[in-house]
Amino acid sequence: MISERMKPLVQNNSAIRTMFEEGNRLAKIYGRENVYDFSLGNPNVPAPEQVNQAVKDVVDQEESTFIHGYMSNSGYEDVREAIAGSLNKRFGTSFHQGNILMTVGAASGMNIILKTLLNPGDQVLTFAPYFLEYGNYVRNYDGELRVVPPNTADFQPDVEAFESMITEKTKAVIINTPNNPTGVVYSDETLRRIAAVLEKKQAEYGTMIALISDEPYRELAYDGVEVPYVTRYYGNTVVCYSYSKSLSLPGERIGYLVIPDEMEDQKTVFTAATIANRVLGCVNAPSLMQRVVMRCLDAQVNLEAYNRNRELLYNSLIGYGFECIKPQGAFYLFMKSPTADEKEFCDTCKKYNILVVPGTSFACSGYVRIAYCVSYEQIERSLPAFRRVAQEYGLI
Repeated sequence: MISERMKPLVQNNSAIRTMFEEGNRLAKIYGRENVYDFSLGNPNVPAPEQVNQAVKDVVDQEESTFIHGYMSNSGYEDVREAIAGSLNKRFGTSFHQGNILMTVGAASGMNIILKTLLNPGDQVLTFAPYFLEYGNYVRNYDGELRVVPPNTADFQPDVEAFESMITEKTKAVIINTPNNPTGVVYSDETLRRIAAVLEKKQAEYGTMIALISDEPYRELAYDGVEVPYVTRYYGNTVVCYSYSKSLSLPGERIGYLVIPDEMEDQKTVFTAATIANRVLGCVNAPSLMQRVVMRCLDAQVNLEAYNRNRELLYNSLIGYGFECIKPQGAFYLFMKSPTADEKEFCDTCKKYNILVVPGTSFACSGYVRIAYCVSYEQIERSLPAFRRVAQEYGLI
């Protein structure tokens, strides 16, 4: 009955979602408070009150037929202009509404730009570890995802390996910073080197190579770490942004694409992306949420809550003998498994009602991802269980 293309997706359903469902099963047995589910990047920190107030104000103050009706497939003009102005103020850019396309979150935005750019057989590169859905997004448009092996020393991209993998078929490169699953922020030096390689390869092959920056975690950065704005490094950049994490609105599905003037054939690309938004079935981003985010451009989630979680979990795990680089952003720890088979380690953790995701789900074996976007109390309750796991492996 189902298509041949869907069969492998059904058979290999997301390990993250599978673990999440396992958490629900265990909660019925042991009680929700006794299951330590670190599987899903579902924000526990509530949306800022400014967002809730904006929802009420939009409904009360704006005309119903306007806020619930159709608009341009690229989104409301005043919303796009406001977002462009906010970005210009923050990052010294010079965007305008013709650079901003409102989308149904960053995932939809990525599908829109890939549909806009890819021909069958085109190659897209990304750096491991990476969000595994990228492969599905690329295959949606008959492209081929090629994965640059991980640099496990510091999880900055291996730029030399990257350069060696670019071919005349390379159409795009996907980066994600702050990174899911490592929490690493790609440095100024890293981005300059990536940009230099892309400029060199464009000249060598006489082709355009797009750099697609997936940025749902941009605002979640700690210790004063700067998250560089990628369009300042390379002209053929497209930014996929989402408010899912920055405003704790994952279920509202609201975000945008930035397609800068510096991009080759920008007007045609923007027009094609606007049409792709329609023909993919999105039609337009949710109208109410467009009006809401325009009123909340300066709002922020409680970053200190995530930072408290990060500090407690990281310091505790290191104290128990586990190995992990300290995340600079997002809300994930990417911890080295004490055994080469991290799926075995995940099974051991599950004996103690700890749910973590194997690194193979991110094309990086030997590690596990721990999502700390949970309550501080859950982390506190989980620590004795983590300690027992460490004891089982002889770490303490």
